[in-house]
This record gives sequence, structure tokens and C-alpha cells, in this order.
Amino acid sequence: MFERPIDSNAQLFIQQGHADMRRVLIVGGGFGGLSVARGLAHQREFEITLLDERNYHLFQPLLYQVAMAVLSPAEIAAPIRSLLSSNPRASVHRERAVEIDLANQRVISEHHVHEYDYLVLACGARHSYFGNETWEQHAPGLKNLEQATEIRRRVLEAFEEAETEEDPARQQSWLTFVVVGGGPTGVELAGALGEISRHTLARDFRRIDPTQARIILIEASPRILAAFSEKLSHRAMRDLEGLGVEVWTGKHVTRIESEGVEIGEERILAKTTLWAAGVQAPALNQTLGTELDRQGRAHVEPSLTLPGHPNVFVIGDQAHCPGPDGAPLPGVAPVALQQGRYVARSLAHHARGESFPAFTYRDKGRMATIGHSRAVAEIGKIRFTGRIAWWAWLLVHIYYLVGFKNRVFVLLQWAAAFVSFSRGARLIVGKKWRFYPETEEEAEPPPEAVNPAPGSND
Repeated sequence: MFERPIDSNAQLFIQQGHADMRRVLIVGGGFGGLSVARGLAHQREFEITLLDERNYHLFQPLLYQVAMAVLSPAEIAAPIRSLLSSNPRASVHRERAVEIDLANQRVISEHHVHEYDYLVLACGARHSYFGNETWEQHAPGLKNLEQATEIRRRVLEAFEEAETEEDPARQQSWLTFVVVGGGPTGVELAGALGEISRHTLARDFRRIDPTQARIILIEASPRILAAFSEKLSHRAMRDLEGLGVEVWTGKHVTRIESEGVEIGEERILAKTTLWAAGVQAPALNQTLGTELDRQGRAHVEPSLTLPGHPNVFVIGDQAHCPGPDGAPLPGVAPVALQQGRYVARSLAHHARGESFPAFTYRDKGRMATIGHSRAVAEIGKIRFTGRIAWWAWLLVHIYYLVGFKNRVFVLLQWAAAFVSFSRGARLIVGKKWRFYPETEEEAEPPPEAVNPAPGSND
């Protein structure tokens, strides 16, 4: 049950107090779920179980830097078990929850049934392709490390393929990159692509000129970064154009395939398309049997609980929680962090039989980085851009990174990149070896795999 052996006093406390302990089941080890678990670390009346299909906590705001070969995966992730190892009453299960049984107060995973006294749902969100799920294979999103490393592979491989391509038209399609979605993720991806082509790879090739790569950012709204002020949105657009990025606004993608993107009658030949356009709540919400919004998020009370279920909390991207203006709070890390801390305090008060006020979100502003010393930031009525905004963005992200080692490594990588525009994680990791076949044809290995050639080391 525990990550490491615990001392005899702690074991005795658990055995003696187990009957009085309240079982808190947390589904999801992201910002929200981890905040709840850590917030309850000193509350001895709770036994905590955290479920997550991955064994690590991921710092998603820097995921695009893994995709763009600035950082390595281990620099923005940390094992959940090690983060909770100091609490002997917390256990971690690497499982995927598939069903919520509210009537019987239990969560059904792929292998077990977990009962609870209190349930916290904090599973995050997944990408939405607006009913066009077949687009995903041609335009990966960016929500986890697997997707980040796949994007990195596709981007770097595009330049390699262009270097050896003889046909000029196909070569240009390899050097054309399309990013769909003009929110912070799309803007950061497009800006990083501009830097890679204009600076990082500029001198690495002989037959192609990476600085001539075409990067197109497509946004359906009238402007990018719609959550920011109009002035900052236009500044971000100018900064992107300064990196060679074409910004197309008011355009709706109608088709995505391996050879390119269609916008109505217009067709862009591009071998690499990246998706940053829409999100939806996890499918687990469908098992709640409660009211959901258009994105599949569960409507919650001001206490962040499900209507009619005061012991079930839904936070982060899974929850439709209205803000001061009545609109649902955005799916960003500060919202999940604040909601997680609130739930931990609320549970502590509830265990003592005390009431706790409704959740209120403190908007600490928003930031987006566009590239080397380029960023936009908005904190209340204060707006700033350029290098000042970039340094503010850097310091905020370093502060929230989990683990001292991660902060040091990331700071060193950023310092090196700032001075030299270098990127230390430019590795193409393919999908050559798989444990399970993806198609029937792959189920039977080719003869050379069964009988390797003499002298082969494979």
C-alpha cells in the first residue's frame, strides 16, 4: 500500500485510527488532485488514495517546450509516489478509472473497485476535434508526454526528410507546418517553430534552408489569444510575424489529412499539422449521471461539489464552475491549484463539523510566451510585453515547477537557450518497436525479424 516502509509508531497510529479515518479518493494526479493530496498531508483523520493512469505529475504549461526540443520529459515531470512519500496515510494506484458509482460511493477502475467517503475528481481534459476524431492521427494534440515526444519527432523528422527530398514540391510540403488554434498553446507552438527554423536549425543542413520554412497559425476567431486584451493580442500577432509565422484569423479548418489541411476550397500542402484548437472533459464524466455542459464538464455547486452529493468534489477541467462574470472558469493551472487547495481546507473543516465558505477564484492574470524574449502578460489592469513579460513568465513557471531538481535543470536549460538559441533535446525517437501489434498485418513478424541475418545485433 505504501511507497516505502514506515516506522512502527506511524503503523500503530494507522491501525488504531483506521476505523475513525475518512477515506478520500482522488482521481487524477494533475495540479488539482495533487494539491488536494498535499493539502491533507497533516490531517491525520484522512486516508488518501490517489488514482492516475500515469505514475507521474506533469507540469503541462511547459509541455510545448518538450515538443519543441527545449526540455526533456523528466525536467517537467515528477513521480507522484515520491511527491507523496512523506505522508504514510497516502497511497498511489496506477490505474485508469472507468466508472463512477455515486449511489454506492465507489469508483470502478480497470482492475479494482475503490470505495470512498469523499471523492475528488480532477482528471483534467482531453482534446476535442469537434466530431472529426480521424483528424487526430494527422494532427496530434498536446496534453501528455507521449504526444509531446511525437510532435517533436514529427517536427524534427520533417526537416530531415526535406534534406533528402529531390522533388521541390514535396520538399516544400515537408517544410510547411500548420498549427490549428490560436490560444496560448497554439501561439507558443507556432512561436517555438519560428525559432527552431530561424535560429536553432539555421546552420545544421546543407541542401535546405530551414529559415525558409513556412509556418501557418490558423484561428477561427477574429484574433488570436482571445482571452487577452485586444492590444496584447495584436502585439502577439506582430511578434509571431517577426518570427516568420503567418497568422490566419477567421478561418475554419474543414479537413485534415496526411498531406495537408483544407480551409473550405483552399488547400495547404503540409506534412506536419499540430492541433491546439479545442478541449473537452474526460469520458469519465459521462458516468456521473449529472448535468454536463457542451464540453462535457460537470456543473458544480459554489462549494465545488456535485448537486445532491456533498461528498463528491469536481475540480479543474472536469468542472463547469462559474466565475465572477458568470462564464465558466478557464481550464488553466491556477484554477486547478486554487480549487485543490480549497477542497483540502473544506474537507478539514467538514471533518471537524465546521462549515466552510464557497469557493472564490482569485484571478492572478494570464501570460503567453511567443519566443526568445517575447511574451505578453496581463495582471488585472496591468499589461506588459517583450522581455519584461518574458522574464515574468519565466519566473512564474520556475516557481510552480514541482521539485527543486526540476527547477535547477529547467533554469540551466533556459539560460543556455537564451544565450545560444541551442536546444538540447533534439532527438528523433521513433515508434519502431511495439509490444502489441496495431494491425492484423503486424501480428505476424516479417521473416527477417524471426531469422535475423548472420552477424545482426538486433
